[in-house]
Amino acid sequence: MNIKSFLAASLLALGATGSAIAGPIPYPGGGENGTTYVFTATTDGDITAYFMGTGAAYDETLGLLVNGVDSGVTGLANHGPGIVVGSSLDFGAVHAGDVLTFYISVQNTGATWYSNMALNADASNHVYSTDYAGGGGVPAGTYVGFEDLPAGGSDYNYFDETFVFTNVSTTPSVPEPGNVALLLAGLGLLGAAARRRRG
Repeated sequence: MNIKSFLAASLLALGATGSAIAGPIPYPGGGENGTTYVFTATTDGDITAYFMGTGAAYDETLGLLVNGVDSGVTGLANHGPGIVVGSSLDFGAVHAGDVLTFYISVQNTGATWYSNMALNADASNHVYSTDYAGGGGVPAGTYVGFEDLPAGGSDYNYFDETFVFTNVSTTPSVPEPGNVALLLAGLGLLGAAARRRRG
């Protein structure tokens, strides 16, 4: 394979993998999550949330904005009766490409924290997300863990209320290390080939 073919294959793989490389669950810690996410509907169809657990003392419920408009559906209260891992909530139908903003409403403090940090009163990132392969009564999908405390008082554990969403695609704003390594390898080979041509 020549260098141009290798670089083209590397860039194609980079674009194809997107957020397909799963990260650890729960969030590994170390302060505020530096990655921000844009969530979109993968196909026409329903968005379903599956409860994955909670580490919060506060009472919280989940909601969804679709293209900035509240769906009007809320639920999966982390301390609600009958809520167990695998409990689900159907947010209804969306269209492929619709922008999805998940949020939790914290009853104890009156705060609402969004997956879109631009909507948060403290301008802080209140979610951690990665792919989930499925298991434990929860299907494969997009894992999202929320932080329910404001910046300055937060432990940034992103385990205050956690969910897996189906029919959701994620675009992280920080490239994943595996993708960066692949791109750098391709660029390094391209640079080496250019030096050989000059020398």
